[in-house]
Amino acid sequence: EVQFVESGGGLVQSGGSLRLSCVASGFSISANDVSWVRRAPGKGPERVSRMYPDGTVRYYGESMKGRFTISRDNAKNTLFLQMDNLMPKDNALYCCSGDPLDSSGRGPQVTVSS
Repeated sequence: EVQFVESGGGLVQSGGSLRLSCVASGFSISANDVSWVRRAPGKGPERVSRMYPDGTVRYYGESMKGRFTISRDNAKNTLFLQMDNLMPKDNALYCCSGDPLDSSGRGPQVTVSS
């Protein structure tokens, strides 16, 4: 059974930082494409970032480039998302998934106050 367990969300002020973690089981993060996907209230899933087995990364949306950093720890089968200079528009649930448009709506809440 494939399972992703995310953690690290919370409430921060605008300009603050958070680091999300995602521990995978039944799924190799280093051997598969894996994404961070977010879902804001009342909206559909939005791709945030994707990492490929060779270490290549991709960020979606100009506003995320330079602020978000995806990384992984192969030994711990864990994916990370470092989010800096957070803005209220980043408010959403964030999940990691093999599906780049995961619409499950799970994951920790990130709330950025202005």
